[in-house]
Amino acid sequence: MKKRRVGSTALEITEVSFGGAAVGGLYRACPRETAMQTLQVAWDAGLRYFDTAPFYGFGLSERRFGDFLREKPRDSYVLSTKVGRLLRPVPEDRIPDHSYVDPLPFAPDYDYSYDGIMRSVEFSYARLGLNRIDILFVHDIGVYTHGVEKTKLHFRQFLDGGLKALEELKSSRVISAYGLGVNEVQICLDVLRQAPLDCILLASRYSLLDRTAEAELLPLCRQRQTSLIIGGVFNSGILATGPVPGAHFDYQPATQDILGRVGAMEKIAAEGGYPLAAAAFQFPLHEPVVASVLTGTAKPANLERNLQLLDIQVPETEFAKYDPYTVVQKLG
Repeated sequence: MKKRRVGSTALEITEVSFGGAAVGGLYRACPRETAMQTLQVAWDAGLRYFDTAPFYGFGLSERRFGDFLREKPRDSYVLSTKVGRLLRPVPEDRIPDHSYVDPLPFAPDYDYSYDGIMRSVEFSYARLGLNRIDILFVHDIGVYTHGVEKTKLHFRQFLDGGLKALEELKSSRVISAYGLGVNEVQICLDVLRQAPLDCILLASRYSLLDRTAEAELLPLCRQRQTSLIIGGVFNSGILATGPVPGAHFDYQPATQDILGRVGAMEKIAAEGGYPLAAAAFQFPLHEPVVASVLTGTAKPANLERNLQLLDIQVPETEFAKYDPYTVVQKLG
């Protein structure tokens, strides 16, 4: 599988990568055997960039990634995890509900400070059972997760201390790159305007349906030599399922407006002779600042199906038809 460089670093990652939320039990239980089978499908398909986080299953995803990768040659893959949350052991009846099924018995506490990030890295080493992490992402810092007032506190904590921790880890070659792992554009702009970032893992904001990142973030990333890793290319599923009853967009039931827009997109895809899901999966890779598209599932068959979308020819000229203005015209 082809690789792309991360920012101005020497690190290269595969154009398609595997994300670990689902194997940590997001929304539904994922037995260990199924997690290992899914990771093996990713490996056999040539994926060599794997992303996880302490938050995913409260440590469960990191443990499973480490168990799978431990026997692989260390220079044959790239691994990223995240900082910003510390896990605290709690009784089983006090495990918080963050949509993870059968997580480990911990509760996450936010900490974007120098000490918090350093502690998070040490804990991740222990859960992974590995002695090297290539990329660290500051996880879920921003209004989308914290609201306005708490974001001000976390943002200041990060700039005053957390950023220094990341810079030290990179300069001492403990890690090769660092950035943000978020679901929103504004915090990316806020950080990039004050600090350099090698990469940003951005979910759901650069897709056929949601172009929030296009106006300001993409040009700024080009200027700052910051790579994007794009997750959520199906926008919570609707670009894969189409506008069916119960379809979700941005983690919520899709509105009539969204259902209509996706219906119009399906017509464009049908006229072009390819499935809409193939266009959605391939779309971000037509932007040079994008280093990789992240896909994550807890089912081997689903991963195989997603990867097959890469083999479907979607002509370059087709993507212009999904411009938001064009889609609105199609609705009319």
